Amino acid sequence: MVRSLPMRQVCLVFWIVCCLLLVGLPARALEFTADQVTKIDGRTHKAIIYYRDTMWRIEHHSKGPVNVSIVRKDKQIIWLLLSRMKHFKTIPYSQEQDLRVSEKLEGEVSREEIGTEVREGHPTVLYEVTTKQREQVEVYYQWIATDIHFPMKLARKDGSWIVEYQHVKLRSVSDYLFNLPVNFQPLEDFDKQEAPGQTGPGM
Repeated sequence: MVRSLPMRQVCLVFWIVCCLLLVGLPARALEFTADQVTKIDGRTHKAIIYYRDTMWRIEHHSKGPVNVSIVRKDKQIIWLLLSRMKHFKTIPYSQEQDLRVSEKLEGEVSREEIGTEVREGHPTVLYEVTTKQREQVEVYYQWIATDIHFPMKLARKDGSWIVEYQHVKLRSVSDYLFNLPVNFQPLEDFDKQEAPGQTGPGM
């Protein structure tokens, strides 16, 4: 006669199987849209961000020939779109173009909680964060929204560089936003220049 396993053992086996399956699942990609306000040495830049982990689209509000930048970290390139001319310029991707939208900063060596604050309707915790890249040490203030685990604002302690996200919506973003428009042509003689609003360290 076959004896059935006790319910406790059945539950234990089920729990182990579930844990093994979860380990094999890839981490969920961060996808969101938001308004971005960047202040660099007193000058303000505004843009709309469409983001999905290794790629993001920046629609600039600043005046200039480039009104859209598409960063394709997966391809190690950036497309600068000149919509009025229906042309684009391809430039190499640089790590300096990365958006700092993770809770932990690159090169972080210390973090101290300062207080709490509500921003854009989200409860946030304010931290003082110290980073070190080679011999360069930077100190930032960072506001993390605890309900969506998202950095709503990041500022250098000296106030020279600030980036703030408003109207953040965590949602899926369409593939077409990260691809070149089909009717755009490459602009070979376009002078190399930085995309608007990208002159600060890691937006």
